[in-house]
Amino acid sequence: MKLVGSGTSPYVRRIRLLLVDQPYEFVDLNIYGEGREVLRQHSPTLQIPMLQDGEQALYDSRIIGRYLCAKLGHAPLSWQQENLLTLADAVNDANVVLLLSKRSELPVEEDRLYYRLQRERTASCLAALEQQAAQGAFNEWNFASICLYCMLDWVAFRELVALSDYPALQKFWQQNQQRPGVQATDPRLAV
Repeated sequence: MKLVGSGTSPYVRRIRLLLVDQPYEFVDLNIYGEGREVLRQHSPTLQIPMLQDGEQALYDSRIIGRYLCAKLGHAPLSWQQENLLTLADAVNDANVVLLLSKRSELPVEEDRLYYRLQRERTASCLAALEQQAAQGAFNEWNFASICLYCMLDWVAFRELVALSDYPALQKFWQQNQQRPGVQATDPRLAV
């Protein structure tokens, strides 16, 4: 298996954590620089991650996650867990927009509709995830929990969200920092 992505991506990291005990090749790219052409060769979506497993090519972290869970014999996520994963993905997506807009020198701090919607989506989803974390929805380390962890660590790493505003999520994040593979896949190491 070959995983193409970036060491700083929360979407790539979730797959790396899912593969923590599996043999695979990781192709770490700077997708906004010299790695763009390599990405173009591997994925028509021009997004990461991309997984190549024999003849099977997969282009989205959720699809890759489902594929690997089935391949590795992990229980599939329930519909509730899929919904929780959607909340984590919405936070990731909104904050990727904000980060890339800021790097593009766009006025993300101004009260513009598009950026206001991203911040509103982030707050709404984090409030729902906070409630679910407080109720124990992430007590089991599965793909949904891995995705939540990767999102929380990424927004903390990029200084996009104050996790102290969400005590149950902050506790979840802190409690899982010593899991196998977490330190080796830390995006701070890839900068």
